[in-house]
Amino acid sequence: MLFPSHDSQAFTSVDMDVGNRTILTEFILLGFSADPQWQPILFGMFLMLYLITLSGNMTLVVLIRIDSHLHTPMYFFIGNLSFLDFWYTSVYTPKILASCVSEDKRISLAGCGAQLFFSCVVAYTECYLLAAMAYDRHAAICNPLLYSGTMSTALCTGLVAGSYIGGFLNAIAHTANTFRLRFCGKNIIDHFFCDAPPLVKMSCTDTRVYEKVLLGVVGFTVLSSILAILISYVNILSAILRIHSASGRRKAFSTCASHLISVMLFYGSLLFMYSRPSSTYSLERDKVAALFYTVINPLLNPLIYSLRNKDIKEAFRKAIQTIRPQT
Repeated sequence: MLFPSHDSQAFTSVDMDVGNRTILTEFILLGFSADPQWQPILFGMFLMLYLITLSGNMTLVVLIRIDSHLHTPMYFFIGNLSFLDFWYTSVYTPKILASCVSEDKRISLAGCGAQLFFSCVVAYTECYLLAAMAYDRHAAICNPLLYSGTMSTALCTGLVAGSYIGGFLNAIAHTANTFRLRFCGKNIIDHFFCDAPPLVKMSCTDTRVYEKVLLGVVGFTVLSSILAILISYVNILSAILRIHSASGRRKAFSTCASHLISVMLFYGSLLFMYSRPSSTYSLERDKVAALFYTVINPLLNPLIYSLRNKDIKEAFRKAIQTIRPQT
């Protein structure tokens, strides 16, 4: 075994007793596998995914920054999404890598709270940012002649700043609501990061109020963002159907395809994780779902926005030509 048995370490994090219950101040994150033979394989896989995700997202950020042809509202939002995904994967993957090479699986209560807080910040911010990107596509397709005036620099900056502010406020509410609970018994979390569902399972206090507050916070953010996206795309679809030429309809739809894929991947996995009561929590199933939106989705987004995008490909080609003579 890569981590000590439950008897030797599971209760070393105790600092107080309440009645017959042990209040925990430290947890053990089991990660993906306890088999020592799997640890180097998992480390290599996650390291490769992490490096590809970082390089892909930062390449998009740099290209959008240095190429003047990409200084448009659409690419401004794509660049911010890539920066957010760069941050997103960095909240989880370093801890996963550390757990693969270390026998010490412990994480303090404060460290667990910090990980949950920052994961909430990026998740909630991405909810709002995807809604802002839908509004940008709505303005571009429904009112193309007014697009440059509608999506001004001030408005784009305000939408991105508002997304981050909303993300931080929701993360504060989410994290404070989670860590007002007391956690008792065995301090083992069979997961790869500190997430709300496994923590709630360890709570020795009544979680009914917690679940209502969490449902309100998550529900309002996700449903309001989805509603904004749906309204935008209903109007977009109506505008596309009014275009007479088939080539014009295809071109208009292609500008939305990448965003639609991102929305389905992100919201699909998020709703699967958090739209169910804790009584239906399934360890292995939810671990796979969490892996998808924490690691896989940030990896896929740069590919989604670049593989079929001629502007990004051209900017990358010019950047390579600029670098090549110097080398």
